[in-house]
Amino acid sequence: MANLFKHTDRLETLNKKLPLSDKLNNIRSTLIKQHPFIDRIAIAVYDPGTDMLKTLTYSSDEPSPLTHYQARLQDATSLCEILREGKPRVVNDLSIFDNSTHEYAQKLSRHGFGSSYTHPIIHDDQFYGFIFFNSFRKQVFSDHVLTELDMFSHLIMLLVVNEWSNINTLTATIRSALSLTHYRDPETGGHIARMSHYARLIATELADDYGFDDQFIEHIFLFSPLHDLGKIGIPDKILLKPGRLTDEEYEIMKSHARKGREMIDDLLNNYHLERFQNIDILRNIAEYHHEAYDGSGYPAGLKADEIPIEARIVAVADVFDALTSKRPYKNAWSIADAFDTLLHLADHHLDRECVEALIKHRSDIEQIQQTFQEDIYG
Repeated sequence: MANLFKHTDRLETLNKKLPLSDKLNNIRSTLIKQHPFIDRIAIAVYDPGTDMLKTLTYSSDEPSPLTHYQARLQDATSLCEILREGKPRVVNDLSIFDNSTHEYAQKLSRHGFGSSYTHPIIHDDQFYGFIFFNSFRKQVFSDHVLTELDMFSHLIMLLVVNEWSNINTLTATIRSALSLTHYRDPETGGHIARMSHYARLIATELADDYGFDDQFIEHIFLFSPLHDLGKIGIPDKILLKPGRLTDEEYEIMKSHARKGREMIDDLLNNYHLERFQNIDILRNIAEYHHEAYDGSGYPAGLKADEIPIEARIVAVADVFDALTSKRPYKNAWSIADAFDTLLHLADHHLDRECVEALIKHRSDIEQIQQTFQEDIYG
């Protein structure tokens, strides 16, 4: 009897719970069997809150010329044109951009790419980012090739949209829970936006030393605003107490770290996201962002490298924004004064590497503060 199951599905990996980068590698390995000139496929995602286009992941046989990179979309005129048209763009000779002043065009040119095909990620009229197909050769994106790439582009789009939908569903559910339970912690509003961007600055600065890829950095950015989720379970009389907490009240307040981890585990189970890539980043941020570098923190008394790096990053971002934000009980500190305090806390409460990574980005900090300004509610 003939073997009815001899065919191998080359894209079966896409049905498994694997990182987006692995799935993109699977797609490219399938594509290059017919089109070996596809030297790179890359994905960039868009943050409408800041107009930033950020590298997310790529597939190539060599390092990408663009990693840990972000730029305002409005400054990328050629990409804006793609978005205005709502159609993909074919450039069969990238030398037309040789005189471009934009950093991403210069980097691609220096890397030796000869042609590109760029597809906007638009789903249900929502813009998510771009997919880039690059080749070192020129004049390779013929009508025949483009017909096949269109199908793979839409497949990649569905993968990106599915991943982002999972994250958005989870984070939206958590934020809705905060609202429905009348969450009134004064550290809300602009604080959440600013500290998540500070966390991204730190993670990006440390990326080469720690081997962070762009997906890891993006997940720190997305999950850091949820660090204090467990405060939902803290009674208002303690959470909103204007004066100093008693020892007993402080112990109850400290329980929000464990409560946050437990609530996240419940949500992950309910949404079947337990195996979602980098989901431990969310768990670790919620549970360990109050651990101290010298071991004096809570809930587990971890110290130094025992504390997950994502929690150390968020701790610095959180403290810095608390210092530089106006509150009913204090005025906002200057950036310089806050830097001095962070350095004083380094090696004791905070990780010095994370502190120094943030301090290197004063101009970026000023831009973040301008974009997400304080209001009277913080």
